[in-house]
Amino acid sequence: MARVFRIAMAAAVIVWALTLHNVWAQETIKVGVILPLTGPHTGFGVIEKRSFEMAQNEINAAGGINGRKLELLFGDEAGNPQVARASASQLVNADKVVMLCGGYSSDETYEAAELAQRNSIPFLISTAAADELTQQGWEWVFRLNPPASDYVNGLESFLLEVLQPQTAVILYADGRFGSSSARSFERTCELLDIKILLKEAYPEKDLDYRPLLNRVKQANPDVVYMVSLVEDAPRLMSQCMELDITPKAFLGGGAGFTMPEFRLNAGKASERLMTTALWHQTLPYPGANEYFDSYRKQFGQETEYHGVEAYATVHVIADVLKRAKSLAGSDLRQALLATDLKTAFGPVKFVDYLAMTNQNVLSTYVAQWIDGKLELVWPQEVATRKCLYPVDWKSVWKGLATWNGRFAVDSLVRQACSTASVPTSPHTLTRQKGGVVVPEHLHSFVITDHLW
Repeated sequence: MARVFRIAMAAAVIVWALTLHNVWAQETIKVGVILPLTGPHTGFGVIEKRSFEMAQNEINAAGGINGRKLELLFGDEAGNPQVARASASQLVNADKVVMLCGGYSSDETYEAAELAQRNSIPFLISTAAADELTQQGWEWVFRLNPPASDYVNGLESFLLEVLQPQTAVILYADGRFGSSSARSFERTCELLDIKILLKEAYPEKDLDYRPLLNRVKQANPDVVYMVSLVEDAPRLMSQCMELDITPKAFLGGGAGFTMPEFRLNAGKASERLMTTALWHQTLPYPGANEYFDSYRKQFGQETEYHGVEAYATVHVIADVLKRAKSLAGSDLRQALLATDLKTAFGPVKFVDYLAMTNQNVLSTYVAQWIDGKLELVWPQEVATRKCLYPVDWKSVWKGLATWNGRFAVDSLVRQACSTASVPTSPHTLTRQKGGVVVPEHLHSFVITDHLW
């Protein structure tokens, strides 16, 4: 009788264990993602959210995380630091995510990172680049992308060997990212003995930069270096073209200047602009070109480094979750510290260097908009096109007033109404030109006055 009882108990334990295992296997592993899903940076949020979800789908289709599905929960930073903090708190305290990732804008990401640090929750930053994010000694905060001060690393030899400027102007969107990038380029100029004629921050949401740009024109620099985001980048270049500002080179500090929306919204004013770049689909990274092609096939648009940062982040997280001893924060942190992975964005290994903690180190590049495509032009050994320099800006811009103007305006209206667009401003006035109703806020945003 006792033997029968023991057998029955053993069978019950086995059934219970199998049932528990099945329940455990069915539960998802939740990871929180902070992104600008609304607000002024929505264009970045769209390209990154799509890329996060692409990677999530690939991982789950391949068996997930040790048999469990990965579930990404998105929180909106909305271009507001306090909203970002509240979203991070919701994900950590209510949704019970095991870790956080994402983060586009540095000001918003700083708040989310501080909350993660206070709660001992690992946070893998994918995009926010202000140096101070990994200079706080925060042991729970890691960063996949290079810091803003590294953006110019690939630019230094380009300035020295190709552009050889004597003078420069630095314009940057006010905020942590813009300030970090501007300081870094200023140090580069000091190193290369380039005289800074003007260095000035501007409010990102301004519509009219002409007073500032008239000062740039008066300074007449060899190089104009701009650190701008998705709304202000095309606006700045359109107004530079309108004011006939013709330096030897316009240089962008990545960010808004690499986005597909820049070409769409700036039109011909984007042509021949050079910009720092963190990635190109032709670089010899595993899965880089496949990600690019898959994104274009799924969404009918091209992607760039912001998207692949998001895509690679999920693959790093999947690798971490598979290797970690448990889903406890301390075990996930140890797995992050031990990361050594090749991704579509490049190699990922978190190290401490200079004043930075848990920072990935990557090469940076120079790209140029040539015939409507963002081409890699430096270093030469990885270039997809030879840099077109010097630039005759008047020749490049000649005939813009008749450059398929109706198509450009129609495209902008469609862009403003799409989910991937720059968010529409509160303005409600419209103007009728050539049969096209154009939102008031787009007049100076992308189409210069002489087009009307």
